[in-house]
Amino acid sequence: MSRYNAPFEIHVHGQIPVRSDVVFSQIQDALKPLWKYAGARSLPDAAGSSYEDEPGIKFDVQEHLLQMCWTVVGDDDFRQALDEMCMNLNDLAQAGAAIEVTFYDAEFDDEDEDSDAESRDDFLMLFVGPDPAAIMQVQRDLLVQDIVNMMERHFDGSELGGIVAEIDKLFSQRFDDLVSSLQIGKPPRGSGGGHGGVGHGGGRKPRHLH
Repeated sequence: MSRYNAPFEIHVHGQIPVRSDVVFSQIQDALKPLWKYAGARSLPDAAGSSYEDEPGIKFDVQEHLLQMCWTVVGDDDFRQALDEMCMNLNDLAQAGAAIEVTFYDAEFDDEDEDSDAESRDDFLMLFVGPDPAAIMQVQRDLLVQDIVNMMERHFDGSELGGIVAEIDKLFSQRFDDLVSSLQIGKPPRGSGGGHGGVGHGGGRKPRHLH
């Protein structure tokens, strides 16, 4: 598709630990939906971000870590590329990991914000991992962190054990339901391109998600 009038700048951000036996060619194949979408012929050709101050896509062989801080211009059809990428990364991941994706409305500017116009910005939290348990673990950890950070404005951290225990019960029940439904081999809701959180409009997020 033509990128000249693409409605979004799309920022992909995350760190995915991969197995120690994973090599660059496997990373390149897993990320093919991204670099093909960007119009490149290989991962190295597309690894640089649209913004020079972003590191882009890097594979640290020594640390067995795929790092992404990468922006591309595109449209809503980029979501399909994300779905395919997540399914591919599930096969390489050593542990569960979150990937943040932000769609910035390229046609929305400061004047629109001053006039109370609503942007089409969107934010997705995607999850990958070697199995449903690993994916649920990182989902659980992020949820606990968010809730504890919010509630510590009003309560001491020592008072929040019961809240954390209830969250653990919810995830345990979800995992038990997954096992009993004989879908243990399929990605649970929230993985493989599933969304952990979606937001439309409102205040704009900063471009960098460090």
